[in-house]
Amino acid sequence: MDLDALTAARRGEWERLDALGRSRSLSGRDVDELIMRYRAASADLAEIKTAAGRTPQSDHVSTLLARARLRLTGTSDDPLRQLRRFFVQQLPAALYRLRWTTLAIAAAFVVVGGLVAFWVSTDPAALAALGSRADLQYYAEHSFTDYYRDNPAAVFAGTVWTNNAWIAVQCVLFGVSGIWPVYVVVQNAIGVGIAGAVMISFGRGDVFLQFIAPHGLLELTSVFVAAAAGLHVFWAWIAPGPRTRGEALAAAGRSLATVAVGLVFSLALSGAVEGFVTPQNWPWPVKVAIGAFALGIFLVYMLVVGRRAFRAGQTGDLTEYEAGTPRLVAG
Repeated sequence: MDLDALTAARRGEWERLDALGRSRSLSGRDVDELIMRYRAASADLAEIKTAAGRTPQSDHVSTLLARARLRLTGTSDDPLRQLRRFFVQQLPAALYRLRWTTLAIAAAFVVVGGLVAFWVSTDPAALAALGSRADLQYYAEHSFTDYYRDNPAAVFAGTVWTNNAWIAVQCVLFGVSGIWPVYVVVQNAIGVGIAGAVMISFGRGDVFLQFIAPHGLLELTSVFVAAAAGLHVFWAWIAPGPRTRGEALAAAGRSLATVAVGLVFSLALSGAVEGFVTPQNWPWPVKVAIGAFALGIFLVYMLVVGRRAFRAGQTGDLTEYEAGTPRLVAG
């Protein structure tokens, strides 16, 4: 084969393929022509490589084919459409799937926290093991409330947000272990129970509730959701059903990783409440009402918007275009 003669004969066709591959908009006729010239150039490339191996001409044609292939298959979706699909369909559907597990975790949290608070507040030895009476009294009368007031509201809100968001992400990412989400929930329940017990022991149980409730309603709910997502990933690995274990784990990871992203926003809202509402000297019913309103927004999104998306067939998983074809079949 005369490589120079082939190049001279095909140059015009290759240039046309290049022009179509670079075009920002293609009509139906242009797409048909692009496919035709793509097939012809692929045959040319095979002929060149068979006869001469790798050459500058083969590299040039390979580049043209790669650009044409991307033009045909690599067009990305509209970013605004992707955002709308994520927040209106994928995220709320994923949250809705977790509703019963979240409720079970919340109930377990209340039970564990309540038992710890009852035990420590009624057992002098357990209370004494936490520190001296003077230190515990100072905590109840000063340290507990000062925690929310010592730092500027914006700095405190940002610190709380990043810390809680990181915990939520860990619950989802390490959920496959089946241990980390449980550890996070139990640790938080024990911490809240001990703090409540100390406050109750010194007659400041009302202060404890007034400072915990405004932001804690949404903050703890977000942690429960994160733990539920992690446990669902773990269960997909344990009981994959008709799919292979890898396919089930991949699908659960994709669909529930969206929850970690969504919780960043809910925890930002709870962090704002904790930084700008909890420390204020407002009537406690007002502060609790603001916290309840923030929780209500989240629950409406999770249960109402999520139910609508779930009934429409959404699971929270990525589309096939975003995730790739899970299985190749011949036929």
